[in-house]
Amino acid sequence: MRLLLMRHGQTHANVSGELDTAHPGVDLTDLGRAQALAASKVLADEHLDAIYVSSRVRTHQTAAPTAEHRGLELTHLDGLEEISAGDFEMRSDHDAVAGYVGSVATWLEGDLAHRMPGAETGEEFLARFDAAVRAIVDAGHDAALVVSHGAALRTWVSTRMEAHPDAPPATQPLHNTALIVLEGDFEAGWRMVSWQEHPVGGELLEDPSAEDPTGDLDPDGDGEIG
Repeated sequence: MRLLLMRHGQTHANVSGELDTAHPGVDLTDLGRAQALAASKVLADEHLDAIYVSSRVRTHQTAAPTAEHRGLELTHLDGLEEISAGDFEMRSDHDAVAGYVGSVATWLEGDLAHRMPGAETGEEFLARFDAAVRAIVDAGHDAALVVSHGAALRTWVSTRMEAHPDAPPATQPLHNTALIVLEGDFEAGWRMVSWQEHPVGGELLEDPSAEDPTGDLDPDGDGEIG
């Protein structure tokens, strides 16, 4: 199947640099809503059988314009949520962001037994995200859009995708409404079709002034996430 994985639009927590991972999460900013509308136009020629979102309100708001234009209902699927920040939830200080990003980086280096303080291990994260994607595959779609979260998408894709010479490292930033397209399934493997790290509506829809701690998983970088 064809799996389109999109990060949600910009939120107020992305702007303030807070680690917002708990339910229901904060709303999109005006820019985030513009990103969502632009994304729906970019996706207009893509065949989609279904649109899946996490329980967080920002994914619903991001997917809504595409769903409306297609006449599709949004399907909430547990397991698509962001990697939980645990003890770092809604913090924006250096120690919290470094702790969060460092924990995810530890998973990406292969230590999946490491636990995010107060939250899940890499093994637990991958198990619940795998279960969600497997439910999408088992539904029999030819193509589906999944609107999820930055750290979650990069961690799952980099762990489950077949090696590809053009695939960027998982630590590379994934901006709001960026899009990764995969084809395949769990048995045949997941192959990269494209990896667009910038907003699909164009780089003018980026906000370089935002702190966004979950868009950049490089523990030595300046960082963004969520």
